[in-house]
Amino acid sequence: MSSTPHDPFYSSPFGPFYRRHTPYMVQPEYRIYEMNKRLQSRTEDSDNLWWDAFATEFFEDDATLTLSFCLEDGPKRYIVSTASLHEELITVRLLSPPARTWSWMFAIGRTLIPRYFSTVFEGGVTDLYYILKHSKESYHNSSITVDCDQCAMVTQHGKPMFTKVCTEGRLILEFTFDDLMRIKTWHFTIRQYRELVPRSILAMHAQDPQVLDQLSKNITRMGLTNFTLNYLRLCVILEPMQELMSRHKTYNLSPRDCLKTCLFQKWQRMVAPPEPTRQPTTKRRKRKNSTSSTSNSSAGNNANSTGSKKKTPAANLSLSSQVPIASIARSPVSGCALRT
Repeated sequence: MSSTPHDPFYSSPFGPFYRRHTPYMVQPEYRIYEMNKRLQSRTEDSDNLWWDAFATEFFEDDATLTLSFCLEDGPKRYIVSTASLHEELITVRLLSPPARTWSWMFAIGRTLIPRYFSTVFEGGVTDLYYILKHSKESYHNSSITVDCDQCAMVTQHGKPMFTKVCTEGRLILEFTFDDLMRIKTWHFTIRQYRELVPRSILAMHAQDPQVLDQLSKNITRMGLTNFTLNYLRLCVILEPMQELMSRHKTYNLSPRDCLKTCLFQKWQRMVAPPEPTRQPTTKRRKRKNSTSSTSNSSAGNNANSTGSKKKTPAANLSLSSQVPIASIARSPVSGCALRT
């Protein structure tokens, strides 16, 4: 009689250490690897349909993409580090620290995500991929959260010069817990970035001060091109205007009329009094014992009738007296001022 092979990695389904396999097919980090491969397969002829298919494959229909970073006060000049000329790539460092910085956070919806990735390549980037190191995964009922504190977004720039940009930060992803395993929320917080220039390019233009001065200038801001930053600023302006644009497309109204109708409807929802909840008219009557006399029951009914007559004026009180109070608290002027 053959016995069970003594495999140290074998776990019997009836043993105490048996663990059921998770229902998803791949690991969350492998989805990022697949996304990197899909981005590398992009061609110059990739149109909007290709980017829509890319977003549909990796992002949910209600997905959101958020970028957080700090921008310097105005353009800054960079110098080349001469201490690392022996390396293949040298680091372009900041000449002086910025005097003031502002924190920016751009959040865009699912309809604008394909255009965001396309603007990255339209700004001169030829290659884009993400590297996750020491990420932590947490499993929930309907989602999987990946928190990577050492994430790097690497971009290769072909113009105005060949430059490799490494943008480092924290990436938090939320995947759906199903077979598709698409991204529901994407939050990338940029901490720092480095622009790397090949040593061979500096050796070719070592005697040309104008070219060296051009190489010393940064080509990105916090690892993002000006093309992408302008698109994010435009998204912040246009995304709240989707209601106006849909109303203009549906009813063929002028922009001024669309704005008036939207503001009027929002003001109506703010000042409209809440609908009074109707209380049930039926009242429960306590059953008395059969041994009680008819006189006690009639007296109880009379008492109930008189009590109900006394309560009817308070029950029939309307809420019309509360309407002026609500309208004073939220006037049309204050409602419009809050939404502008």
